[in-house]
Amino acid sequence: MPVTLKKIVEGDGKTYPKKGQIVTVDYTGRLEGATDPFDSTRAPKGRGKPFKFRLWSGEVIRGWDEGVSQMTLGEQSEITMASDVAYGDRGFKGLIPPKATIVFEVHLKAFS
Repeated sequence: MPVTLKKIVEGDGKTYPKKGQIVTVDYTGRLEGATDPFDSTRAPKGRGKPFKFRLWSGEVIRGWDEGVSQMTLGEQSEITMASDVAYGDRGFKGLIPPKATIVFEVHLKAFS
């Protein structure tokens, strides 16, 4: 499976984001098997503000859409994304090598 979720904290269990809604998340991303993050919204080393994107609109890599759409409001999960739903054969210059599996710890804070 290209995307797997491992729940860390249960959400409300009933309120799922829908296609086209803007979701607000906090996250920390790392390469599979690594401990150091390549990106984060969390302070003090990260961006310091939540990330927002429109679900299933093509704004983000497919793994984000697939993973976050399975979460409920307030949930925190570890989302593992195979390279075919992440950055694929190209990777992301300087951060993610080609064909890398990546892992995001995500907190679904809100959506509208």
